[in-house]
Amino acid sequence: MGKLKIIFSPMSFFCTRVQWALKLKGLEYELIVEDWRKGKSELLLKSNPVHKKIPVLLDDGAAIAESKVILEYIDEKWKGGDYYSLLPQDPYERAQARFWAQFADDKCVFGAGEACRADDGLEKEKAVETAIESFAYLEKQIEGKKFFGGEKIGYLDLVAGWIPFFLGVLEEAGGMKIYDAERFPSLHEWAQNFSEIPLIKECVPPRDMLLDNMTARLSNLRSLAANKP
Repeated sequence: MGKLKIIFSPMSFFCTRVQWALKLKGLEYELIVEDWRKGKSELLLKSNPVHKKIPVLLDDGAAIAESKVILEYIDEKWKGGDYYSLLPQDPYERAQARFWAQFADDKCVFGAGEACRADDGLEKEKAVETAIESFAYLEKQIEGKKFFGGEKIGYLDLVAGWIPFFLGVLEEAGGMKIYDAERFPSLHEWAQNFSEIPLIKECVPPRDMLLDNMTARLSNLRSLAANKP
C-alpha cells in the first residue's frame, strides 16, 4: 500500500474527522499542513481544483476530496477482517447515517457558523434560534444511545464529533450560546462519552489554540466585509 497523506489543517474539524477514521482503521498516514494565512498551496489547488478546500486524502497519489466522501472511501477500501467498520452494515441504517451526517453539516455546522459571524442584536438572536432548532434534531437522534453508532462510535459520530471540541470555541468567539447540558442532555452525555476516548482526544489541538485561530479568522472575515465596496 502506498503512503497515505492528508492535506490538512489542525484547526479544521473537517480534517480531524478524517484523522479519526484513519486511526480507527489502524492506518498510518502523513500530514501535509495548510496555513490559511499564507494562502492555498499549489498541491491543494492541484489536488482539489473544484472546491480548493481541505481536507484532501492522497492515496498513493490519487486525490479524494470532501471529508464525508473521504470517510466513505476509507470505510469501503479498508473493510473486513480486523478493520474497524464506520458505517452500519444494514442498508437502511447506512442511509440514515448518511442522511443525518449531511444534515449535521448543512444545518448544525452552517447554523453555528452563521450565528458566530452574525452581528449582535436581532440578526444574532435569529441565527442562534435557527441553530438551536437544528441541534434539537440531533438531540432526538441520540436519545437513549451511547453513540450515534450504537455501543461504539461510527460514521455519524465522527461527523458530529466537532461538537464537544469546536462548538464551545465558536460560541466564545461569536459571543453566543447554542449548546448546554440542560437544553440538550442526551447530546451532552454523548459528547462526554465521545470526548473521553483517547484516540479521539489525541487528534484535537489545545482549546486556546483553536480559540486564537477562530478569533483571528472571525476578525479577518469582518474586516473583509467592512471593506467591501
